Amino acid sequence: MIKFAIIGGGVAGVTAARSLADAASATDGIDIFSAEPYPYYPRPHLWRFIADEMEQEDLYFQPLSWYEEKGIQFHVDRRVVAIDTGEHRLTLGDGERVTYDRLLVATGGRPFVPPVQGTDKEGVFTLRTLEDALAIKEYAAGVEKAVVIGGGLLGLETARALHDAGLAAHVIEIADYLLPRQVDREGAQALRAILEAQGLELTTGTVVEAILGEERAEKVRTKDGRDLPGQLILFSAGIRCRASLAKEAGLEVNRGVLVDGQMKTSADDVFAAGDVAEFEGKIYGIIPPAIEQANVAAANMMESGSETYTGTLPTTTLEVAGARVTSLGNYDPEDAEAFRIERHAEPERGLYRKFVLDDGFVVGAILINDPQRAAMVRPLIEREIDVSEYAHRLTQGDFDLKSLL
Repeated sequence: MIKFAIIGGGVAGVTAARSLADAASATDGIDIFSAEPYPYYPRPHLWRFIADEMEQEDLYFQPLSWYEEKGIQFHVDRRVVAIDTGEHRLTLGDGERVTYDRLLVATGGRPFVPPVQGTDKEGVFTLRTLEDALAIKEYAAGVEKAVVIGGGLLGLETARALHDAGLAAHVIEIADYLLPRQVDREGAQALRAILEAQGLELTTGTVVEAILGEERAEKVRTKDGRDLPGQLILFSAGIRCRASLAKEAGLEVNRGVLVDGQMKTSADDVFAAGDVAEFEGKIYGIIPPAIEQANVAAANMMESGSETYTGTLPTTTLEVAGARVTSLGNYDPEDAEAFRIERHAEPERGLYRKFVLDDGFVVGAILINDPQRAAMVRPLIEREIDVSEYAHRLTQGDFDLKSLL
């Protein structure tokens, strides 16, 4: 009989718990310890909640009773404050101690706030938890303008949500173009046209140096000397691994908790998955790898050596303000001359197609507002299908990628 414990009630923790519950034949229990007072909810839905597209109860993946029926004890508002890997024991915030046979660390990440003057003012937020979303939603009801610092996935989605909630939303991105981790410069031009047509204000290639106002935020000052009004300031500048608990327990930590192909950490019977885990120098910070890592971790928590994680093909799909963006693989290689690139762009229509080929094989792609083609690209990459004969037709609107499969 094996007693499983999981620290963290996010996507990695809940995915692992479900895998354990579905497959474990002999267990003394599966316990999830979450510092949040709510059961699991998908974080990408938080901006829909802010935009009044979802009620709070609709956010939750399942009620707590569902976990009990699966044999999972989901302990909300129970923060783990210490791990004793030698004694196989956890200490909770109220002093209670619980033992485990196998442990999964799935503590996720925390929002990164750059060193900007004035971040302590009222009206400055990050968005990572439901509590954050509730606070933003309440504050947004009393202001007219928002500034979102960061033009990545979360920043654009949240700016759209605030705009839909009735605020004027201005996005500021340090890079020269939007979504620098998901698209290239040409693709960003098509996306920008769509977002501006939807009413978002966009500024790229600059940074915010200060948040101005007395006790409450009133505007931001950029490095190039502009003052942009905004009473609600949201930082969306990426995440950092929440690895302090693991580090204090003596686990090997670099930027994240170091794991091998079985998702094992440096301590016996301790595994890690999701945004807190660092595998071969990579911290993915997105949902698909968290799910894959959690399933591999669960398999090896039951039977060591049963599954191996080799990495995840980076895939991002974003839907914002009427635009659907998919990017995957090596879509913007540094040494572009070493690859064949097929591209078709119609920025005025918000349409963009790009394929990156290496010796006749698709290794990366960006597709904006072309969902049917986007669905076919991942199988092309994973199955390593030679498309040399059709490379010149990949971006043509009348060419069916499905025929290549």
